[in-house]
Amino acid sequence: MSDVLTPPAAPETAAAPGYRAGRTLPLRVEAMRQLRRRRTLLMGGILAALPFILIVAFAVGGGPDSRPGAGERITLMDTATASAANFAATSLFVSAGFLLVVPVALFCGDTVASEASWSSLRYLLAAPVPRTRLLWSKLVVALGFSLAAMVLLPVVALGAGAVAYGWGPLQLPTGGELATGDTLPRLALVVAFIFVSQLVTAGLAFWLSTRTDAPLGAVGGAVGLTIVGNVLDAVTALGSWREFLPAHWQFAWADAIQPQLEWGGMLKGASISVTYALILFALAFRGFSRKDIVS
Repeated sequence: MSDVLTPPAAPETAAAPGYRAGRTLPLRVEAMRQLRRRRTLLMGGILAALPFILIVAFAVGGGPDSRPGAGERITLMDTATASAANFAATSLFVSAGFLLVVPVALFCGDTVASEASWSSLRYLLAAPVPRTRLLWSKLVVALGFSLAAMVLLPVVALGAGAVAYGWGPLQLPTGGELATGDTLPRLALVVAFIFVSQLVTAGLAFWLSTRTDAPLGAVGGAVGLTIVGNVLDAVTALGSWREFLPAHWQFAWADAIQPQLEWGGMLKGASISVTYALILFALAFRGFSRKDIVS
């Protein structure tokens, strides 16, 4: 009698022949999906157009040296038209504070939330794509596109600047110059630091993207919190506490275009940014692994 009442054991679920979790949602497929999206093309167009807008602005305004009071405060803007390298450094200087934040927040904040808003997220997971694999693929592609956006701007600026102002050494605003052979490695270091410093924004956007079905909410939330960090850094009453804010070190890359390369500020800024980013990425993976996917 006990044998009759005992329910049969559930059969073990076997994976489909040829199924490999690590081969689901390949990076190439995800990259092509994101590349074809309108917002990717629009953002690339904006970044590529910025150097030409600056060239026109300098041509109409007579160049940065002709501005009233230009000698009162020496910045990269005062040597923007000295060479292609100076023009590329100036393009990074005017865009690093906000413009380059936008593509990072856009690519990392829109990636998961957009799938939820299209009601395609649950179908991806039912493919089946493991949740960790889904997040990993989307994060790597989003960071790759963010880095590409940061590389695109100085590359276009170097090309446009070479045509408009000629090639030459990087003229330092405070006097002196960097040798032509040192210019490209230093600019590459600047781009690398800007990318690392924006990992906090990437982490915020990606974490918010796993928490909401509204892409604009994730993107806007990351940009908004980044702006709050910049505002807090301007509050001098916080004293040394500002050093724990990633925004406090966002322009530490200026040490890379000095006659003597200084690593102190960049290393501190990079360590703080990476620490915050790793925490936020971990929260995103942990929360998404337990989330009830309904869309």
